[in-house]
Amino acid sequence: MLFAYSMDNATLTRLADDAPLESAHWVDLYRPQPEQVARVESLGFSVPTLADMEEIEVSNRFYRAGKVDVLTVSLPGLDPEKNRTFGPVACLLGPDRLVTVRYHAPRPFETLPAHAEGSNAGCKTVPHLFLTLMEEIVARMADLLEGVGRELDERAAKLFDDKGVWGDALEVMLRDVGRAGEMLAKYRQCLLTLDRALSTFGVTHDAKDLRGFTQATGRDIQALLVHADFLSGRISHLTDVILGMVTLEQGITGRIVSVVAVIFLPPTLVASVYGMNFEFLPGLHSDFGWLIATGLMGFSALGTLLFFRWKGWL
Repeated sequence: MLFAYSMDNATLTRLADDAPLESAHWVDLYRPQPEQVARVESLGFSVPTLADMEEIEVSNRFYRAGKVDVLTVSLPGLDPEKNRTFGPVACLLGPDRLVTVRYHAPRPFETLPAHAEGSNAGCKTVPHLFLTLMEEIVARMADLLEGVGRELDERAAKLFDDKGVWGDALEVMLRDVGRAGEMLAKYRQCLLTLDRALSTFGVTHDAKDLRGFTQATGRDIQALLVHADFLSGRISHLTDVILGMVTLEQGITGRIVSVVAVIFLPPTLVASVYGMNFEFLPGLHSDFGWLIATGLMGFSALGTLLFFRWKGWL
């Protein structure tokens, strides 16, 4: 799919599908088809493939091809089946227009046209448009980190409630906290790629009217990285508490089993004595011998139980 926009008084206007791309200031390629790639490359851009965008080396993620700066960042979004995923997005920054290439759907690309007019950098020039896109992406990353924080707040409230969390619910909570930690690690990786791309942009576009916006967005990214580290510490703390609760629950279960086993030891001893093959045993030849033995077993079990209650072990 191909989406083309033109800048008009600090706003973005969507162009018709059949409009010439020469009048577009921003061309957004989403899972582009060969004919769409050919239209963009006719403007002097070399559209990278998904394999090119997934290169790990920084030198392949940030480079200059002629007059075009290629900045590739990793962003969260949705795949065609509407599942949450992470993937690379290439920003091709030319003198007259910005071309973005993506194979998944990050939300900032859908909200930017509506929010462009109220952005700080605005859409006066193509570099300003790139900074506006970065601002929208950073705002989305802040929302996602806040979502992780709210999820951790909910888990902590349940975990530290007077009723607590026990049984299978602990396993579910441990899995949820672990999943949040995995998402947080990926968000942090995305922020690092954004910071690297913004630094590269600041070197190649050091105009006075851009410097303030670049530095402000960079400070926002650094603040989000600090917040991500704070959330990572919370996840570690909750994980330790959950594992401690599991250990405590196992200890309580083991203690109960041990106490029950000890309660039945005295009756077992009495039964073993009266089960010996000796002639002289108290009450052996009495008609109430079985009652005496049963009473001894019952009182010994009751005495053990009361002793444990007195010691506070039950």
